[in-house]
Amino acid sequence: MKKSLCIALLVLSCLSAWRTGTAETNVIVYCDDNYPPYSYAINGQPRGIYPAILTQAFARMEDYRVTILPIPWKRGLHDIENGTVFAICPPYFRPQERPFMWPYSVPILQEKVVLLCREDIMKDAPRRIWPDDFHGLTIGSNDGFILGGKTFFEEVRKNNIRIDEARSNRVNILKLGIRRTDCYINDRLAILWELNKLKQEGLYHEGTRHARLREALVINTEWGHLGYTNRDFGRFHFKEDFIATFNAVITAMQKNGDIERIMEQTIAAPE
Repeated sequence: MKKSLCIALLVLSCLSAWRTGTAETNVIVYCDDNYPPYSYAINGQPRGIYPAILTQAFARMEDYRVTILPIPWKRGLHDIENGTVFAICPPYFRPQERPFMWPYSVPILQEKVVLLCREDIMKDAPRRIWPDDFHGLTIGSNDGFILGGKTFFEEVRKNNIRIDEARSNRVNILKLGIRRTDCYINDRLAILWELNKLKQEGLYHEGTRHARLREALVINTEWGHLGYTNRDFGRFHFKEDFIATFNAVITAMQKNGDIERIMEQTIAAPE
């Protein structure tokens, strides 16, 4: 009897260990490696507001061990399109422009998209209506970003406005400062963060070597998400459960103020 009981307990123990060992699924999630302060990399490690939020969210998802991997944005989108990576952060909601990305998570963080222009451009003519009042100008934008709205891109297709894409916030601001572009479109916090860093490092001399800059207008507000590939053809068998669990965790973090606190802490202690 004792022997049978011992065997039964051993079997139960093995089954329990097997369940524990197989329940945790390894997942890789991409994040933008050059979008400070929201998402960037230092020595190959993820930094910024979104990685901080995701790290806490993933820690609450007991069945998953998630690695956040910083990657150039356009390369990340390419891998999502090919179905070789599970998810990427933080895309805006663009289902028509990116049919390979679906579904999106619940909204994580709201960003305010603005147009920053050289002061002399703003003095040349009244520029209050977007994009009509900006005909003939060159607008800087980050590689792979889709900002400005449908009407803006229609004007670009008509050659009324030109887009000049660059790798990062920093490069775009410097190009604006040396008058290679007329304006730059991006999130307000991302622009101010990088501009302040450039000034602190002695690389941007506003009003002397570089142009004075002014916020022209607010284009719109956008929400960042976790965007999933829909080109995996069942490769990521855990997708449905992961999405539901992640959405529930993010919703809870928003309700209890965790996301707001993480954002404030990250901005207060920049790296």
